Amino acid sequence: MPVFTSTNTSLDIDLLVLPETNLILIASVIEPLRGANRISGAEIYRWRLFTPDGSPVETTSHIPVPASGGFRPTSDTTPLFVLASYNWRRNATQALKMQLSQTARYRSMMAGIESGSWLLAEASLLDNVSAAVHWEDFEDFALAYPQVRAVKDRFVIDGKRITTAGSLPTVDLMLEIIRRRQGYSLALEVSRLFIYEPAAVYGAVELSPSTAGLRMRDPRVAQAVKLMEENIEQPLVLTRLARRIGISARHLQALFQESIGAPPHVHYLALRLNAARRKVIETKASFAEIAAATGFNSASAFSRSYRASFSESPSGTRRRLRGRSTAAAEPT
Repeated sequence: MPVFTSTNTSLDIDLLVLPETNLILIASVIEPLRGANRISGAEIYRWRLFTPDGSPVETTSHIPVPASGGFRPTSDTTPLFVLASYNWRRNATQALKMQLSQTARYRSMMAGIESGSWLLAEASLLDNVSAAVHWEDFEDFALAYPQVRAVKDRFVIDGKRITTAGSLPTVDLMLEIIRRRQGYSLALEVSRLFIYEPAAVYGAVELSPSTAGLRMRDPRVAQAVKLMEENIEQPLVLTRLARRIGISARHLQALFQESIGAPPHVHYLALRLNAARRKVIETKASFAEIAAATGFNSASAFSRSYRASFSESPSGTRRRLRGRSTAAAEPT
């Protein structure tokens, strides 16, 4: 019987949490289940938390989360959720990937939560299925794993595989699991515990910076931001952007100010600079290459804009992060 169909039976879920996982990501899985238990007055969900070595996992908030034990492959059919956020590659050992492959033979369902999707893909457990990926990593993931159908959805349930694109999409997933198993009413009550309104309330806008932190009051603003995100390398001028949406440039400016409190050019520049900063931090690309990839006509123009926004130069960012990494690596 499928795991997430209507039933009154309890469900056990195992969580494998890697170091440097966001605390909110762990809570995004557990708290909706806890809420469902509290509202229903029954233990309809139970969970166990495992780490690669059995030690408490150190989250990005420096708050350790205790584990039930070390993860080992078994013939257990319990669904397994693999949670990861930053620097997942440090823990993606050959042994761990082998363990995941072995346990996948028995698990009724396996989920890659945020960067956990990468780990499942590394273990060849997402081959020929659709997978949701965090918007920051979408292009890199699609290039790295062409055998996986990367999609820009909040979460995907494809057969015996689940993937999510971040913390709030994981809440969406857990509410969907509750809805499928216990019905809409319980899922709605759980969502109200968090004063949470699902993405569908705001229309079908792809997961992106626009939907990750902003709730668009007007669909035309959401459409404009989506076009901005799709045209980072060659930015659209305001008149062309407005024309593609079907309104005047002045009207679009007014809608932006009303909806998000900033004019379109300010939001557009912020998107481009954020994309550039990720490349400064996460890649070894030259500043000229980063400038070209984010719509600046020269490395000097990029550096000026970067400094004005982040109060340091791109080279300063890299020096600072290198210094932090060196300090962290030094023995105490």
